[in-house]
Amino acid sequence: MESVLGMELWQVALIVLAGIGAGGINAVVGSGTLITFPALVAFGVPPVVSTMSNAVGLIPGNIASSIGYREELKGQWRRILGFVPASLLGSLTGAYLLLHLPEDAFETIVPVLLVVALVMVVGQPALSRYLKNRSLRRAEKAGHEHVAASVGDKLTTGRYILVLIVVFLTAIYGGYFAAAQGIILIALLGLLLPDDLQRLNGLKNVLVLVVNTVSATTYIIVGHDRINWTAVICIAIGSLIGGYFGARVGRKFSPVLLRSVIVILGLVAIWRILTL
Repeated sequence: MESVLGMELWQVALIVLAGIGAGGINAVVGSGTLITFPALVAFGVPPVVSTMSNAVGLIPGNIASSIGYREELKGQWRRILGFVPASLLGSLTGAYLLLHLPEDAFETIVPVLLVVALVMVVGQPALSRYLKNRSLRRAEKAGHEHVAASVGDKLTTGRYILVLIVVFLTAIYGGYFAAAQGIILIALLGLLLPDDLQRLNGLKNVLVLVVNTVSATTYIIVGHDRINWTAVICIAIGSLIGGYFGARVGRKFSPVLLRSVIVILGLVAIWRILTL
């Protein structure tokens, strides 16, 4: 069958579809890498190359999903500007680790990270219900539907520093291996910030965009020769489409089906890495 820059046409089509799924899931849940990363590994792309190519390719989807949540971002820009430096430093640290640690170290660590990410994906519904109920209780106590937009400014110094540490550590994880960083981040932010879950999801999308953009830029500058640009283009096209529609209609998708696909592909990725 005719190939495109070393890939068969059916492989190209499947990677674009994986990118669409990843872009949509990232906008709503935050574990799209668990679709695109296993797809690349399954087609024989080395794990480190898959991670780098995936990070670059998902940027358009991150941008689209952040724009899609612009209503939830109103009133949060002061908070975002306060958290961005932690995301920048964390993502640079994670990217440095990926580029400088031996590849066999990555292949040892990533299956563990994948298992953690899959557990987060499976447990996300229960966690979302907990966070939603927590937000409702806070809203009722405050006597209004939404917590004030400037709630981030009302945090104690100790709580604010704790949030910065969480954002920094999550960004290290995202810069090294991006799978499910969105789920991890929104879970921790939901526990620490007294705000509506949808507003936190918008905040999560922006911070993940920062992490992925910084790490992807680092990969391009330092390790451009280790990036599979065919995969990047396929994922970029797919993630742009998926990110746009995911932010608009993603909540109508079946969560059970999405999580089932993510878990299956995650297990396939673990198997592929362990048997390389």
